[in-house]
Amino acid sequence: MAGKFERKLFSEISLDDPFFDSLKADYPGTSTSTGFVKWFAAKAADGKKALVFEDDQGIGAFVNLKPAEAEEIKLADGTILPKVARLKITTIKIDERYRHQRIGEGALGLTLWQWRDLGTDEIYVTVFEKHTSLIFLLEKYGFAHVGNNLNGERVYIKDRRNLDFSDPCKAFPFLNNQMQYAGCLAIDMAYHDTMFASSELAHTLQERVDISVANGLKKVYIGKPYSLAFKVGEPVLIYRKYTGTDGRPGYKSVITSYCVATRIEKIKSNGQALCTYDEFLHMVGNKSVYDEDELKIKYDTWASLTLIELLYYGYFGAGNNVNWKWLKDNDCWPGTHPMNFRYTRSQFETILREGNIDVDNVIID
Repeated sequence: MAGKFERKLFSEISLDDPFFDSLKADYPGTSTSTGFVKWFAAKAADGKKALVFEDDQGIGAFVNLKPAEAEEIKLADGTILPKVARLKITTIKIDERYRHQRIGEGALGLTLWQWRDLGTDEIYVTVFEKHTSLIFLLEKYGFAHVGNNLNGERVYIKDRRNLDFSDPCKAFPFLNNQMQYAGCLAIDMAYHDTMFASSELAHTLQERVDISVANGLKKVYIGKPYSLAFKVGEPVLIYRKYTGTDGRPGYKSVITSYCVATRIEKIKSNGQALCTYDEFLHMVGNKSVYDEDELKIKYDTWASLTLIELLYYGYFGAGNNVNWKWLKDNDCWPGTHPMNFRYTRSQFETILREGNIDVDNVIID
């Protein structure tokens, strides 16, 4: 049942998969499937690729982008949006069997990362009003409804020059230039590799699992830290703690990713429950690596229990992860335990640059 996102050639994707039936029916300007089939065939002939999620049942998600080009957008009320370069999401669809499993969130995250890296100011998508779950997702991640087009579709635009930094989801994947500090969170490698599936490590085989925490952008960490050096709204570097026995931990324990803390809740303190188990379970949702039995054991037996919700903002990728030895040698290991690290803006940027991140394209006004 395990599946994963991949960028695949159109020529490698089966158009006969039932997943595409609704797209054929909805294709603008035609009452039959002919238009979509011709469009798909043209993409295949041109050697184009799309973002596809597949499992043993077939296709579960499909996203296609049109390269940014200067174009006007004509709205039904007569408004004409200026002719500027905009990246367009021409197609985004998630199969019904993946409803509430956060595949759509993951697909949109991968798309917005690509938009960020391309450097264009705007990204947009058109969607029919009946697709309410997709509309909810777009609005949650900062797309603004600017009107309807001539085909009756709603037009949604996200503009990096006009971001709402009061909400990490709406600002995603950009960090506020006003940030001053960042924290760090150490996660054992087995849990890390499930939670942060895009943060691939060179020469390391990571299993891709078909569970919601791997699919989505929101992650929940469950632990019992004595203290935390970061606050809600601040960036958090993710430190993959090597717990194996092969090789030197100083080179295999690495910072792989960066997130933003979106929620911090003390669940238990000194053996005293501060909320009910059902309330705790509701906060966790499907964003944890633990199942309900494991969560119940932690709730019942741990004297101290803290929930940290994170939004997965970016990753360094294979060959770019920053190991403990480099951190220690470059004044970026300011203590004995990552939970207590209070990184300055300068230290945070130094680590991002070492991870081959274009800081000026991530931390913006």
